[in-house]
This record gives sequence, structure tokens and C-alpha cells, in this order.
Amino acid sequence: MMTHWYVKDLSTLTKVSVQTLHYYDKIGLLKPSIRLENGYRLYSEFDLLKLQQILALKFFGFGLVQIKTLLAGNVDMIEHFLVQSQLLQKKAAALIEASNTLQSILSDCGDDKSVSWKTIIKSIEVYQMTQHLEHSWVKDIFTPEELKQYAAFETEWKNNSTEEDKAEFEKNWANLVAQISSNLDNNPESAIGITLGERCMSLINGVYGKKYAHLRTKKFEKGFGEGKGLEEVGLTPATVAWLDKAIDAYWHHRIYRILDKVGAEPHDTILKLWNDVLDDMYGEDNARKAEIYPIALADEKISQPAKDWLKKL
Repeated sequence: MMTHWYVKDLSTLTKVSVQTLHYYDKIGLLKPSIRLENGYRLYSEFDLLKLQQILALKFFGFGLVQIKTLLAGNVDMIEHFLVQSQLLQKKAAALIEASNTLQSILSDCGDDKSVSWKTIIKSIEVYQMTQHLEHSWVKDIFTPEELKQYAAFETEWKNNSTEEDKAEFEKNWANLVAQISSNLDNNPESAIGITLGERCMSLINGVYGKKYAHLRTKKFEKGFGEGKGLEEVGLTPATVAWLDKAIDAYWHHRIYRILDKVGAEPHDTILKLWNDVLDDMYGEDNARKAEIYPIALADEKISQPAKDWLKKL
């Protein structure tokens, strides 16, 4: 014998409120399928099964309009489930990020347990910016202030570059990576290593410029150097390690050539070359530039006259 339920009984059985069942009836999502002679309507076992399907789809985040379409049939249920799964993954990631942001805010609270709305608003701004970055992993290596700068850099690059510029950069970068990969058995400090190191810095500096050179450096050292985002740019741990040494060899080679001119060319000429190489290396990061001096003064390959010249700067 088939079981039937009045709306109140079905509400008790399923924990779905009477108001909700009436609403489902009103919008045509779930109508009682049995009408008695006295005008009362009852829900059947088929109706109960359909309600369970509705609750299951609601659990997976589908809206009522979507649910009505799905239960009407003639749709690719698997495709809808795949799309919804991807949507839920994005929502889950957003919730985790929001939780992490709250934890960061709580850790910054003072001893009086007060919450700074300025800090909250700033944290949300940074979070929203990271959602639109081309390389989202950079949020793990940059400070909030650096993230703002990186977002500004990406915006400027997209706005100031034509599609041809971007395509040319991608082609040159792919060619560079291919040449690095084919030279992994060669010494990165050799002539070919220095040449490829120079090509890399010329290509990258053409994008970042002096203004954002500090972001370029940190992205390489704390990002690529620690295995983050490699697939996105066609690199591997092996190519990064080789390229790191090649770039270092290029900078040494360039610095040695400049300092070898001390005593042979005018001070102003050498000074310009020296400032240019420091700008190319670290942009506006004066702290990193200052670190070069003690390293150069301790380098046995640099002549004493050149070291004396450096001491006067």
C-alpha cells in the first residue's frame, strides 16, 4: 500500500517547513500529486523522492531555478555537476582565504583586543586584488604593500602593451627557455651562460623596468627559486637553478668590465655605467644596491684602484 502525507506530516518527516513546501508548490517545483474528493491534496512517495532530490541539489549549491530545470529532464546532469563542482571549489578557496585574512587581522589586534577597521578594509582590498592577478601564487611571497604594487604593475603592463607586444614577449621567452634547457650540460658561468643570463635580464627588465625591479627580483628568488609558478612560465627546478647561476655570472662579468675601466676612463663615464648596472640589478631598491659594495670590496678579482674608487662613492 502506498503511503501519502499531508503537508504538515511531510514537513515533520523531512524537517522542511510548511512554508517552504507551500512555496515549492506555488512556483511549480514540487506540487502534491494526489487530490482527494474533499479538495485536500496529499504528497505521494514519488513526491517524497522528488523532495529528497531537491534537498540534495540544494546541498550542492544549486539554485531553485536550476533545480527545476535539472529535474525537468532532458539536460546533461553530469555537465551541470562538473560546472557546479568547479564553482564550489572556487567558493571554498574564497572562504579559506577569507578565514586566513581574519586570522591575520586577529593576530594584529592590540592587547586591548580592539579591531582596526582600517586594517580590515586594507586586508579586504589586498584580497580582492589577488583574485585578479595573472599569477595568483604571488600573494604567498609579497607583502600587502608589494601586492598593491604588483597589481599596479600588471595593470600597467596590460594597458600599455599591444597584443603584438605580448605575443613577441611570449615568443622570445619561449625561445630563451628552450635555449636554457638545451644548455643544462654546459657551465652556466661560461660564455653561453653569460649570454643567456644577459638575454634574460634584458627581456625581463623590458617588462618590469626600474620601477618594479624589486618585484621582479623577489618573484624570482622567493617564487621561481622556491618552486612556485614554474609551469606557468615553462620553467623547471633545473632550468631555474642553471639560470640563477647564469644571471649571477652575467652581473659579475658586467661589473668586472666596468671596474676594469677605473683609471683608464673618466670618473663620470664609469660612474654612469656603475649606476646603470645597479639600476638594472635592483631598480629603486637602495638597500639591495648597498649590499653590492662590501661584496665587491672583498672580491679578489677586483683591482685595488677599483676598490679605492668604490670607497669614494
